[in-house]
Amino acid sequence: MTRPGRKRREAATAPARAIRRDEGRRPESRRETKPSGDAVAGKNSVVEALRAKIPAKELLLAERTEVDEKIAESLRLAKNQNLVIKEVPRGTIDGVTGTTTHQGIALVIKPFTYTDFDQMLVNARADEKVGLIVGMDGVTDPHNLGAIVRSAAAFGADGVVIPERRNASMTGSAWKASAGAAARMPISQVTNLVRSIEDAKKAGFFVVGLAADGDEELPGFSLAQESVYVIVGSEGKGLSRLAREKCDLVLSIPMRSDVESLNASVATAIVMHWIAAARAK
Repeated sequence: MTRPGRKRREAATAPARAIRRDEGRRPESRRETKPSGDAVAGKNSVVEALRAKIPAKELLLAERTEVDEKIAESLRLAKNQNLVIKEVPRGTIDGVTGTTTHQGIALVIKPFTYTDFDQMLVNARADEKVGLIVGMDGVTDPHNLGAIVRSAAAFGADGVVIPERRNASMTGSAWKASAGAAARMPISQVTNLVRSIEDAKKAGFFVVGLAADGDEELPGFSLAQESVYVIVGSEGKGLSRLAREKCDLVLSIPMRSDVESLNASVATAIVMHWIAAARAK
């Protein structure tokens, strides 16, 4: 006689039958895999990433992982999106995600396709329009990066620029924080932010840095009607010395003296909204 509980367990694990197993493979250890920033780990994070249709390569499930409701949904969504589904040793997921708290599941994200910066400049000034580009200078939190990308899309920016070093890149966490805006917003990754500032000036952009001790305050911002390349510094250190020296203007947001400085993504959203409103007039 079959117990009722057994039928429920069999039904829950049914989606797992589509998992690809590499027969006869040599067991992998943690040393054989390198931590990767392009992976989303954990039941909730993986299912949310799949619901958002973040571009992914494959879904990894640790061997002997119990298939509960969240994992079953992840397997179903991955199958519907034609992703490769693999059952692997737990150590493999440890290595891919760089953590042991992945709950036995990880989604490997596709490398982001960045836009060429020179092409971004051309597109931003096409048909003599007034351009708006946002650059980041040491924004290391991928959630802040994603939020800035989302605001840039919301307020009509032509692109977002991030340096290759000492800055967050478009990993799964940034994709998730952008709420899908990363699929619509051109994002360029440059080797040298200062050089991108110089190139933007040559293309007719004014370069505006954001800092608490700016030359102008936002209500009196004099360049809103011009093509601007807005540079956002890190929350801790602000703008780097070289980037600040290259700015045509440093802009600040007036605040009460008893309030701490704004989060980088919040400050950027305020400035972009103000520019969009000023241009709409």
